[in-house]
Amino acid sequence: MSQCSNFYDEGKINVLNETQLWAIFDGTIVTLEIAIVAIIFGAVFGVVVALGRLSKNKAANALSWFYIWFFRGTPMLLQLFIIYYAIPIIYLDATGATFTVDPMIAAFVAFSLNATAYLAEIIRAAIESIDGGQMEASKALGMSYRQAMTKIIIPQTYKRLVAPLGNELIMLLKDTSLVSTIALFDLLRTTKTMASATGSWIYYIYAAAIYLFLTTIIQVVFDMMEKKLGIYER
Repeated sequence: MSQCSNFYDEGKINVLNETQLWAIFDGTIVTLEIAIVAIIFGAVFGVVVALGRLSKNKAANALSWFYIWFFRGTPMLLQLFIIYYAIPIIYLDATGATFTVDPMIAAFVAFSLNATAYLAEIIRAAIESIDGGQMEASKALGMSYRQAMTKIIIPQTYKRLVAPLGNELIMLLKDTSLVSTIALFDLLRTTKTMASATGSWIYYIYAAAIYLFLTTIIQVVFDMMEKKLGIYER
């Protein structure tokens, strides 16, 4: 935070100085941390929610449907505000005590919950794309539903999940710009602060270049993963 305030004393320059470079680096790390944490937790909990949607248990199915309906149907920014602003107010009204939510924790939770909803539907679709005969054959071999899912069905969905997972990570990376509304200095807010302080538009180009660099790396890595996993399906 102190680094970001130092730009105001640096003058109107277009070439990045050391303070600005470190500030942009820190902002990029914040952006990456939020996106990576969200995709990891989103994938893990997305499997759970997806299995709930496929479950014959009405309660589990309904709860999973509601979760997906809510988080896909409301704006990410609203979800972020609920966690960061609304929950402390609700807690204050209920208990009379105050507490604050750390902005980074709020970002982790909001983005993870949102990613879970989207990935749950992606995972559910991937599981349903597997031939139903696979499950019947697994049961004929004496496997339980859980064993069949973890050892036979879900492993076959990996290749089909790679591209959507990469797309979701790219979307999360770009959506992290929303955290500027809860006082976090991510990549975009950092460069915007520099642009406002110096009156120069070039800082937006720096931000665009970094976003393009990161998303290109993600795209290349996930393309390679998809090709490698595709070998086993030939």
